[in-house]
This record gives sequence, C-alpha cells and structure tokens, in this order.
Amino acid sequence: MSRTRTAVLAALALVAGVSGPAVAVTPSSEAAIAAIPCTVDYKIQNDWGAGFTAAVTVTNNSAAKSSWAVKWSYAGNQKVTSFWNSKITQSGTAVTAANETYNGTLATGGSVSFGFNGSYSGTNALPTAFTLDGVTCNVDDGSGGGGGGGNGGGSGTRVDNPYTGAKVYVNPEWSAKAAAETGGSRISNQPTGVWLDRIAAIAGVNGGMGLRAHLDAALAQKGSGEEVVQLVVYDLPGRDCAALASNGELGPTEIDKYKTQFIDPIATILADPKYASLRIVTTIEIDSLPNLVTNTGSRATATPNCDTMLANGNYVKGVGYALAKLGAIPNVYNYLDAGHHGWLGWDDNFAPAATLFKQAATSEGATVDDVAGFITNTANYSALKENNFTINDTVNGTSVRQSKWVDWNRYVDELSFAQAFRTQLVSVGFNSGIGMLIDTSRNGWGGSARPTGPGATTSVDTYVDGGRYDRRIHVGNWCNQSGAGLGERPQASPATGIDAYVWMKPPGESDGSSTAIPNDEGKGFDRMCDPTYTGNARNGNSMSGALPNAPLSGHWFSAQFQQLMANAYPPLS
Repeated sequence: MSRTRTAVLAALALVAGVSGPAVAVTPSSEAAIAAIPCTVDYKIQNDWGAGFTAAVTVTNNSAAKSSWAVKWSYAGNQKVTSFWNSKITQSGTAVTAANETYNGTLATGGSVSFGFNGSYSGTNALPTAFTLDGVTCNVDDGSGGGGGGGNGGGSGTRVDNPYTGAKVYVNPEWSAKAAAETGGSRISNQPTGVWLDRIAAIAGVNGGMGLRAHLDAALAQKGSGEEVVQLVVYDLPGRDCAALASNGELGPTEIDKYKTQFIDPIATILADPKYASLRIVTTIEIDSLPNLVTNTGSRATATPNCDTMLANGNYVKGVGYALAKLGAIPNVYNYLDAGHHGWLGWDDNFAPAATLFKQAATSEGATVDDVAGFITNTANYSALKENNFTINDTVNGTSVRQSKWVDWNRYVDELSFAQAFRTQLVSVGFNSGIGMLIDTSRNGWGGSARPTGPGATTSVDTYVDGGRYDRRIHVGNWCNQSGAGLGERPQASPATGIDAYVWMKPPGESDGSSTAIPNDEGKGFDRMCDPTYTGNARNGNSMSGALPNAPLSGHWFSAQFQQLMANAYPPLS
C-alpha cells in the first residue's frame, strides 16, 4: 500500500523521488517551481493497520542551507517510533524532523530524504501542510510563474452561506495543543477561529504562525474542494471597555493606528490573489458595539471607559472601517459580533443594538452589503437550547420571565435569541439573506450536573434553576466558567437562519487570569476571573464562578480544557 502527499501544482511532478515518467521542464514550469520555496513528498511505503513506514523527500527552492528542519502535524494519533537520516521529535500531533550532522547542507534546488516508522490506531491520514525552516512548502508564494496562483482548486465564487459544502480550517497550532492533552485527540481535528488580537499577530507572535502562514496552511488543507478560514479581528482602540482581562494594545484615541497598522495590512494579505479560492470568514470586533448599548450613560453597569468610546465614536468608526476594507474583498465574509442573549436579550437592549449595528455598518464607507451576517455567544457560555422550560411558561401563575435567572429577559437560550435578532436586524435594513453564527465551543453544559427534566414547580425559581442546562451562578458571568463543557460540534446550516455552529473561541484558551499577571500584551486583571470575587452590577453582585489558577487570556489552560471535555454535550465518545 503506497500513498503520497506531494505539491499541489502539476509542475511539481518533477520533485525528486516521485515515481513515474520523466517530465520535461519548460520555462513556465521552472518559474512555477521557483515560486514555490520548498516541496515535501511524503510517502507511506507500507501500512499494516497498526503501524507504517514513511519516506519523506524535501526539495529546497530557496537560498542554500547549512541546516534544516521540516515540520508537520497529524490529524490523528500517529506516533513516530523510530527514524533514520534525520532527528525526529514529536509533541502531541506536531512533528519536527531536523538534519543529522552529515546531511545539513541543502543547496538551492537540492533534495534530501529521510524515513521513519510510526504507530497509529483508527485512520492514518496524510499530513496536509509542511514547513521547511518555518516557510510553508507546496504552495506558490506569489512571486510569479505558472500554477494558477496556488489556489489549489475550489470555485472562488461568492455564495450565500460560506460554510455550505466546505471544510473548515483546522488550526495546526491549536490542534497540537489539544492533541497533547490526555483524551484531546478526540477533538483535535475540529476547526477553530484564528485570533488576530494585536498587530504583532499578523506576522506571528513568538515564532508562531502569522496570517499568511495560516492561509497557506488552509490552502494545503483544502485540496480541490472548498475551505472556510475563520478569523477573529479584534484590536479596536480602547478594546473591551467593560472587561479588563481582554483590554487591548491601542488607546481610546488610536483609531488611525488601528486603520493603518492593523486593518490595512490584514486587508492586503486577504486580497492576495493567491488566497482567492478560500472562503474567509471574519468575526468583527467581539464585545465592542454591545458595550456601547449596555455599559454607558446612566445605567448601573456603565463604565468610564465605555462612556469614552461612545463619546469619541471610535468603536463605530473602527467597525465601519473594518467592514468596508474587508468587505471589498470578494471572498471575505464579514460577521459582526452581536453579543449573546444574556446581554442583548432584554427589551432595553434588543432593538437599540440592532440600530447601533446598522449605524456602524453604514459608517466609514461601509454598507450593509459588507455584512454577511452576525455571530452570537462568541467566547461565551450561553446554552444553545434550553429544553426544560420556555419563555412562555408559568409556574403557579408567575411567568418564567420573573425568575431570578431569566430576570425579565425575552430569551432563555442562544438559538431563539439568534433567530429573533436576525429578524430584528433585517427590519432595520440589513439584507434579508444574512445568516447567523453561534459559538458552541463552551456551551454544552453536560456531565453529571446536567438536568434530565424540568425543575420542581414549587416556585418559578425552583422550576427554572432545576431545569436549566446553563449552570452558571449568573448569566452575566463570562470568565473561565466552572462546570462548562464543549457544545455542539461545528456544522453548517444546523437550523433556520443559522449559517453554522462554530468553535470561534478555541477550547482551552483562557478568558483571563485568576490573579494579576504582569505582561506585555496589554491585558489587565479583571476580578470577574477571580474565583473569590463577589461580583458587581453587571453580574447581579454574584460570585464570579471562575476557575482558579487561570493564565492570561488567550493562553493555554489545561484544567479548563479537561473540564470542557468531561462536560461535553453531546458527550465525547
């Protein structure tokens, strides 16, 4: 049994080690090869069901090297057990093959081969992306030559729902962290959002993948089909004015820096014809506009920072600019953040939020045509569907809306809110074809604490509290919530008006640190992430419900990841 993964362009049949008849090199095919910095030919020479032998040939089309390292990640549980002609190390699904002392020289146009044995159970899928010294191989780098721009197939035409008929990008960096956790290989092949949460993230932070590297990896994953890449665009001036844990690097007045150093470079990369066949979904500035609705003015929940951002207009300007710049790119689909039901579901917030979103979507050159849809519950915990009670129920003549948990909200879960809010958005002028995304990465609420039926009808509170899946102390709690679990797996078109359930927040990444941690990321310490905190007006002066010992927001939180798997609903097999 022999399988191989080689370059995506026909000209690369010339790669050393590929079997078959010789191929004549024409000037155009030489140019195509030169435009591709490196190629990796990965062949499985023998596979006996529980193990395999692989042969790898690397060809360097860039400057000559005196040492080299090739990296890839597995989608399954493959483990390298022995190797030759290279030094191979493995961490989770991530594999690095480095040169031996005798084969470090790799000339321009030169090749080197190595091999290894491995074990696995289940499926032995071929790796989808390779790098040589950090540079993505098997993909045209855009410097010229034939090969069709390196798009790797796909229609590249605009569609109503980008998730329909498409795979969704699996971030190899998140996948490796997930697979390294005990039991994590059960979900490490799930697609998650790539967060561009500071200017440095565009090029890559601390040696990590930048935006181009992710897009190149997505091209390698997509093959000849359609592929969605999910990006979170998240660096507004005065970001997250009501939550210190996710404060950003830009001050309240730095709107010009946001435009020229953050949005403009992202737009330049996304507009590269090389990526025209990808369906690029952008989640635009989570938590920004909802804060202007609920945390300003005379409200008890108001903060001085949010009042500042309302007054200077830089949230509206920034969102409008992002929508306009990114919406001008034909294969980009902008989804504007719309909070969640426990934020905007009240009468005082619901309609005003839709009106504010329309204002932002028609500012700075943007139009409603730049908005493909909206996303709710991003990085939050609101249950998708509460089956044990509805907003129309009464207990002994008292409406569920009067319970302490619901507190006069019009909605009890995300699905009903997202569908209703979509209707409201269309009513204020958004296109009737907009779709909603719901982040289900952490709203499963399974495990032993999940109710199996309605609560007791002793009172409206016992009825609601006994039956609700969402086990938070208060619907306003948002930081590293104790008891949470993975929710519905990502899927396209799961319900009326819903384009997809997504895992935009990568499970296992912290919401904020439990204690103050000095950092150079612009992130403050928010007491809502402190498990000893007794609350504020925004969570009804309740305990925070946060897990202890959490790292900075965005950093890996192993204990939370294990809890999310343990409490997953639907349960993990």
